[in-house]
Amino acid sequence: MLCAMHTSQVTSTDALIQHLQHAPAVLVMVQSTQGSVPRGPGTWMAVLADQLVGTIGGGNLEFQAMAEARARLTGAPGAEVVRYPLGPSLGQCCGGVVHLRFEVLTKADVHRLRADLAAVHPPVALFGGGHVGHALVQVLARLPFALTWIDSRDGIFPADLPASVRCEHSDPVQQAVQDIAPGSPVLIMSFSHVEDLNIVAACLQRQRSRGDLPFIGLIGSQTKWASFSHRLVARGFSEAELAQVTCPIGVPGISGKEPEVIAVAVAAQLLQRLTT
Repeated sequence: MLCAMHTSQVTSTDALIQHLQHAPAVLVMVQSTQGSVPRGPGTWMAVLADQLVGTIGGGNLEFQAMAEARARLTGAPGAEVVRYPLGPSLGQCCGGVVHLRFEVLTKADVHRLRADLAAVHPPVALFGGGHVGHALVQVLARLPFALTWIDSRDGIFPADLPASVRCEHSDPVQQAVQDIAPGSPVLIMSFSHVEDLNIVAACLQRQRSRGDLPFIGLIGSQTKWASFSHRLVARGFSEAELAQVTCPIGVPGISGKEPEVIAVAVAAQLLQRLTT
């Protein structure tokens, strides 16, 4: 049915923002759910005249939401929140209930859109703009995360980045740790071991005072971590504090060293944490 409507899929929030410069769209967001459903609260899609950005789970739920959204693009009235039971009437057997919020967007909404959409995703802080860092950004930008990418070097970040990625230059790099959003997993893979060590120490110091970093991941081998452990103990950190650091990072069992392989393993580890 989607093909009959000549609907194409756009993959970037930036494309939505660019579209809003010329024409309206309807934002469809999962406001709340009950029981078994395809996607959780905060999931969104934007419906344009002949395109989509994002998905709320597919199936007949998404098809009916698209039709409802396109009706609103033509000026048809409707409730702000619509209830969809995922049963026989929708041709779906999930058995749960999804409440969708519909909002017509125009050019006037562009200034707040990036922050609003990023706010529905959990934050992640990534230190390091090397090969692995670049590969990891490409993976995480397509996943439900709001990423802050930090490096001490000038000119390290590419110019064209997805809306879910915010870049920050910090020199010294560890100074940025104090401003990381509470609840952020921290991924450390800078260009030098000295920087890595200073970032880890800053994270552990923040844990002492605030305890709001749920995951501290350091790229490297067990040998690297053994060396870091001795130096961190010399700086006054206890074994219990060191136990808060995961090194090496990435889900176990993936042995490849290519940047793209490491990126997938690290992203999978973060996704595991979202479900535990």
